[in-house]
Amino acid sequence: MFEIKVKTEFEAAHRIEGYIGKCSRLHGHSWTVEVCAAGNELDGIGMLVDFKEIKKTVNEILDTMDHQYLNELPAFQADCNPTAENIAKYLYDRLEGHAIFTGRAKLRSIQVWESPRSSVTYSKDAF
Repeated sequence: MFEIKVKTEFEAAHRIEGYIGKCSRLHGHSWTVEVCAAGNELDGIGMLVDFKEIKKTVNEILDTMDHQYLNELPAFQADCNPTAENIAKYLYDRLEGHAIFTGRAKLRSIQVWESPRSSVTYSKDAF
């Protein structure tokens, strides 16, 4: 099996409602997002999927989040805090059915960092 990863970034502010501590206040992050895709079959030129295509697709979604107050976005209303966990799941759900992940390459996971040392990974794998 082949596994490829693409990293990209966006800037955004958020606050965690109901949290007791500093994260309950408005603050921002330089978020990093890593998309992992996997598959067994390569195309005629030896690629699973073009890195450029994954980055383009992810950035289309991230452009709607970049330099935003995440709590105000529809995805993070109705008792859905914009935690790193919820952001990772939101991105996974948005990307899972995209055309680039319905052929040879399947979306495996999304990893979201809110700092260089703190990240979360979301996948549909059970443990």
